[in-house]
Amino acid sequence: MGQKINPLGFRLGTTQSHDSLWFAQTTNYSNNLQEDKKIRDCITNYIEKNIKISSGVEGIARIKILKRIDLIQIIIYMGFPKLLIEGKPRRIEELQMNVQKYVHRKLNIAITRISNAYRHPNILAEFIAGQLKNRVSFRKAMKKAIELTEQAGTKGVQVQIAGRIDGKEIARVEWIREGRVPLQTIRAKIDYCSYPVRTIYGILGIKVWIFVN
Repeated sequence: MGQKINPLGFRLGTTQSHDSLWFAQTTNYSNNLQEDKKIRDCITNYIEKNIKISSGVEGIARIKILKRIDLIQIIIYMGFPKLLIEGKPRRIEELQMNVQKYVHRKLNIAITRISNAYRHPNILAEFIAGQLKNRVSFRKAMKKAIELTEQAGTKGVQVQIAGRIDGKEIARVEWIREGRVPLQTIRAKIDYCSYPVRTIYGILGIKVWIFVN
């Protein structure tokens, strides 16, 4: 069998850039890494608790962290930022206070809207997860997700679901591909995400590859 590699790590430095930008000495490196993880988890949990739309999508495409000596800048790329901004005027301040508990520097949070939300694998995976939680057939959910991605104007998409699909006793892997997904071409910009979803039958794993250009 071929050796599997994460498509994002494989393309670092060519079509993919880092989601965290900072420099640290060897002794502080692990602390900075843990701090990043806590910041991302805190933001995701806050948005999950406070914001829900009918399809069950929180709409976070990615969270970028830029660290300086005295300041941490966090940029949240969202597909549906109105949900966070319009619901309560103080929501961003509340989020900032929540994140500040894990950080000992000045904090600045910015929210950026992304056009064509379903071009991003995280948002697409969240959509599929919401469908599976609502007991929609997995094949129907996958086809609907591919339809949404095609409307957003991508060159190809592949979706894979693994686990006890539809509550069957034996776990299996089901996948569907539309268009081209050239995983071996390093110049091809491919977005990827793996997303676990808890259902009443157990945890399912969703993987999404999107060939952007």
